Amino acid sequence: MKSILEKFSLEGKVAIVTGASRGLGQGIAVGLASAGADIVGVGSGDMPETEKLITDLGRKFHAIKANLISQEPIPRIVEETIKEFGKVDILVNNAGIIRREDAIDFSEENWDDVLNINLKTTFFLSQAVAKQFIAQKSGGKIINIASMLSYQGGIRVPSYTASKSAVMGITKSMANEWAGHNINVNAIAPGYMATDNTAALRSDEARNKSIEERIPAARWGTPEDLAGAAVYLASDAASYVHGFTLAVDGGWLAR
Repeated sequence: MKSILEKFSLEGKVAIVTGASRGLGQGIAVGLASAGADIVGVGSGDMPETEKLITDLGRKFHAIKANLISQEPIPRIVEETIKEFGKVDILVNNAGIIRREDAIDFSEENWDDVLNINLKTTFFLSQAVAKQFIAQKSGGKIINIASMLSYQGGIRVPSYTASKSAVMGITKSMANEWAGHNINVNAIAPGYMATDNTAALRSDEARNKSIEERIPAARWGTPEDLAGAAVYLASDAASYVHGFTLAVDGGWLAR
């Protein structure tokens, strides 16, 4: 029988992390590598910084350049992962975008772009990787990145709110159908994180102050704050956790 610390180990595992070039995706990828996983990083550009952080840990890193606003790259991502590592054990659907515009003026383009990458690609990449898990007869872990706006409405981000509410919903739906294949599907809902997506908010002195005052932990989160939750949900320690969205938000939703 494995000890509890052994159950948290990802030694010998292979993880695909989308949006791994910076921010939350980079933090999650490095966290998984720290626990022993080799990483396939998917991003729209090169990822030299992520690669160095992971190889410095003694883990392997393979980069796949892909624009996930369409589903066209999905088969290639799975095929290239299998060619490089022979299997896949973990998928983290982190890639996402946000568009800010008053709901009264919100454009169809801003609606479609956000829903395509945040929701549609998340579902169909999960489907493709789940098929690979089933073919391997190995089971596996899928971790979706939801949001506080999976629970709340937000302001000036209607397509983001719609996409992240739906991510929480499909996390439950996929878990219901795939748990019997030993596939765990769960999600993480980050709170206010210091990333590129929130740069405009943090540069607005009044808005930044009001946000920090509203967070019980009294600070913005960092990509590293998500690493522990990701390792947990990717590990054997979470083998009986299905369809749950774990908030990592400094207490925002509890307030």
